[in-house]
Amino acid sequence: MRKSLMVLAALACLAGPAAAAVSETYDLLFREGTLDEIGADEVLRYSRAVSNAANPEAAARDTGTVEISFDAAMANLRFEQDGRHRGLGTFPASVGNPMIMYFYESVVRDMAETAGGSPFYIRNRVKEALTRPAEVVSGEAEVNGETVPVQTVTLRPFESDPNRARMRGFGDLELRVTMSGKVPGWYLSLVAEAPGEAGYLSELRFEGAQ
Repeated sequence: MRKSLMVLAALACLAGPAAAAVSETYDLLFREGTLDEIGADEVLRYSRAVSNAANPEAAARDTGTVEISFDAAMANLRFEQDGRHRGLGTFPASVGNPMIMYFYESVVRDMAETAGGSPFYIRNRVKEALTRPAEVVSGEAEVNGETVPVQTVTLRPFESDPNRARMRGFGDLELRVTMSGKVPGWYLSLVAEAPGEAGYLSELRFEGAQ
C-alpha cells in the first residue's frame, strides 16, 4: 500500500501543459496548502466504511478509522480498527492532504481484488480520469452544526472503457469527492460507488480534529 500511495503521489507530475485545460478539477482534488492551518499537535480523523457484495471479508477488513498526525513537516497516515492500527505512509505536509491519495489507491486495490483486473490498468484509468474535465457541483453541507459551502467533483473513470463488460459491475464506478475550505484538511467526504452487480461502496468521511 505504501509503495502504491507513492505512485499516486507522482500524479502531481501530470499537472504540466497538457493538464492546463482541466486545472480547475485537478486543483480542487489536489489542492495545496490544505494542512497549513492544522496545528502540529492536532489529529485529523476520518471514518472509513466499506460494503462489498462480492468480497464481504475485505469490506470488514477495511472498515475502521484513518488518522492523520504530524511530525515536524510530515503527515502520517494510520488505519485503526478494534484497537489495532497499521501505518499507511508518511508524506510532506506542505503538498496537501494525502487522504486523497489513500482514497484512490484503496479503491484501485478493492476493484482489482474483487473484479480480478490488473491494478496497473485500473490505476492508469483513474489517473487519466483525474486529468480530464469532470463534473463539479457547488452546494452546502452541515459541518459541526454549521452550514458551509462545498464543491463536489464526480469522476467516472470507466464510463467509456472498452473492457467495461469484464469489470463485474465496476465499469459503473463513480468517484465523488466533496471539499470545503471550512473543513480542516479540505476533504469532507470521499466516496466510491459501483452499484448493481458489484454492490460496492467505500466512504471516507471527516469526523473531526482533535
